[in-house]
Amino acid sequence: MSRTFRAGLIAFGVLSVGDLVTPLVTDGEHPPMAIALVAAALGLISLVLVVFAWRGSRRAAVPLIVLRLVSALGAVPAFFEPGVPAAAMFAAGFGIVLTIAGTALVLVPARELAGAR
Repeated sequence: MSRTFRAGLIAFGVLSVGDLVTPLVTDGEHPPMAIALVAAALGLISLVLVVFAWRGSRRAAVPLIVLRLVSALGAVPAFFEPGVPAAAMFAAGFGIVLTIAGTALVLVPARELAGAR
C-alpha cells in the first residue's frame, strides 16, 4: 500500500469520525438532527470501509469514495441556508476540501498502477 493511498484513508477516517460525532455537537438546527443522524450512519459505514481498505481490500475503496462524496454533498446546503453559524460553514467547507483531497490521494495509486501496465 502506497503512502498516498494510506494518507487518503487517514483523511477519510478523520472525516468518518467527524461524521460520527455530528449528532453530539449539533444544536438540532444546524445541521438538523435527521441530517446529523444520516451523517453518523455514513460515517460509521465509511469507517468500516476504511478499516477494510487499510487491511488491503482494494474493493472497499470505490464505495468508500462514493460515501465520502455523498457526505460532502450533504454539507453543501450549509452555504445556501440562511442563519447557518460561521463555525458550521467552516466545518462544512473543511469537510468538502478534505473529501476532495482524500479522494485524490486514494485514486493516485490506482492511476500509478494503471500506467505501469
